[in-house]
Amino acid sequence: MGMRVLIVGCGYVGLPLGAELVRRGHHVFGLRRSAAAGSQMKALGISPLFADVTQWEELKKLSPAFDWVINCAASAGGGADAYRQLYLEGNRNLLAWLAARTPEKFIYTSSTSVYAQHDGSLVTEQSPAQPEAATAGVLVETEELLLAAARKNFPAVVLRVAGIYGPGRGHAFKQFLRGEARLEGDGSRFLNMIHRDDVAGAIITALERGRPGEIYNAVDNEPVSQAEFFGWLAAELKRPLPPTLTAEEELGRKRGATNKRVSNAKLRTEWHYPFQYPDFRAGYRPLCVEALKRPETRTV
Repeated sequence: MGMRVLIVGCGYVGLPLGAELVRRGHHVFGLRRSAAAGSQMKALGISPLFADVTQWEELKKLSPAFDWVINCAASAGGGADAYRQLYLEGNRNLLAWLAARTPEKFIYTSSTSVYAQHDGSLVTEQSPAQPEAATAGVLVETEELLLAAARKNFPAVVLRVAGIYGPGRGHAFKQFLRGEARLEGDGSRFLNMIHRDDVAGAIITALERGRPGEIYNAVDNEPVSQAEFFGWLAAELKRPLPPTLTAEEELGRKRGATNKRVSNAKLRTEWHYPFQYPDFRAGYRPLCVEALKRPETRTV
């Protein structure tokens, strides 16, 4: 018997997640603010619903009759106020809405940006989450809201997701392709990544095996230094290494840039999750092959 599943923010991660859950025999609903994505959801067998989770009046019109709920809504940018609306108030509204019929599992996708470490150290779910960036601070508040609910028997699981990449996505990769990538200093700052398909896979595993009230880091097996990442891309794409940031560019770097190696040991030990793309090489190799087919990439 399949579950009734609601995916809040059925976009870059939610669409392939929903398609896989449909394939496994579940009845999947996708919640978006705008009807524009309705046909895309229907094509994948996902039943579209439309409401803005930041607007209680809209949300309360929908039935909360779901077995599994995943909130993977993502901000399109904006500062701490936008984050507060979508993440903190959005989850607060979802908690109130679901109080009438508590689901069996609720998954929230947070971010590894909550770790503020600057020294390249290995961080686990037990490491301090005291970010300098105001946006990441809102994510910590949101986690605390859900973990407090879990202590009162609401089945919330928090996934701290690293930098997501995949088809059409990958900030550093796209910068490299455009010739805009820059090495920071000696390039020793670590990048923590996860392929979109493994985010979806980790969410499904969290639904099946995640323990309510727990935090899990969703990141691949190998944090990689900037220098190694760009060096590998340069070899794959037959391009030069990016230049180093100038002193002026260093000053303009966004506040809150961190340097840490995020551990996925808990996720692997508890769930034995089998990564489709265990490291950046496995995930980016097919993306490099695709990039090399494009004229603008070949001619540089």
